[in-house]
Amino acid sequence: MNLNGRVAIVIGASGDIGSATVRAFAAAGAHVVLAAPESEIHLLDQVAAEAERCGVRALVVPTDVTIRAEIDCLVATTLDAFETIDVLANVAGRGSSPALCDDSDDDLRRTVEVNLLGCARTIHAVLPVMKMQRRGSIVNVGSIAGEVAVLGIYSATKFGLRGLTDTVRREARSCNIGVTLVEPGFVRSKMSHAMGDGLPSPDIVARAILRAAQRPRRRVIVPAYWALPIYAGKLFPGLFDRIFGNARIQNRLNRDTRADRSQRVAP
Repeated sequence: MNLNGRVAIVIGASGDIGSATVRAFAAAGAHVVLAAPESEIHLLDQVAAEAERCGVRALVVPTDVTIRAEIDCLVATTLDAFETIDVLANVAGRGSSPALCDDSDDDLRRTVEVNLLGCARTIHAVLPVMKMQRRGSIVNVGSIAGEVAVLGIYSATKFGLRGLTDTVRREARSCNIGVTLVEPGFVRSKMSHAMGDGLPSPDIVARAILRAAQRPRRRVIVPAYWALPIYAGKLFPGLFDRIFGNARIQNRLNRDTRADRSQRVAP
């Protein structure tokens, strides 16, 4: 797909990867629709202004993906403004504690609603439009944690997103709609800030999303070097059980998350 003049909806456009994705689409000549909760409106406006400097239109539509009515409003507003939807990029995501027991019931529910049901709902709302057009591209952002389970309910939602992506790809194939799963490793973002500044930039994920919209593939792992440990985990699952089942490894995985949580609740 040549993206020049096309219309791309970016869910989670206020985040580190989401805002980089908006900029990438705008640089490629695509008009962009920026979606994120109302509380992020100031960030959406800033990213939209950057996009418009590329000479494209940028439409901000505050959207909470846990509320179906807001998703339907997003789709209707996009069609009113552009009369088409060519790309849907599901970038929004919510992290969790590596230890399931560290999360509250509300944490569990919210993570599933954003990471899995949010994607299902946006696809459910956009897919009829793309089927009618008989073209389109859907890009879901998963995680390497959806291949190797080490991050509690977050891993569970990303495993689920893999299944959702596969089934939608098969459903939409005959309508010339590409469906791709992009699985990032650790990159610089608010979700991984405890790991320091030495991580790859979110731009590496944004570029992968852009390429997937132009030329859909089944799955893209970024950075590519994460493919080796993923393959090893599938080949030797018992070994990974021993490694990540070790008490010291578990404590290390949970240390930063528990420290952040303690700071947030401190008076």
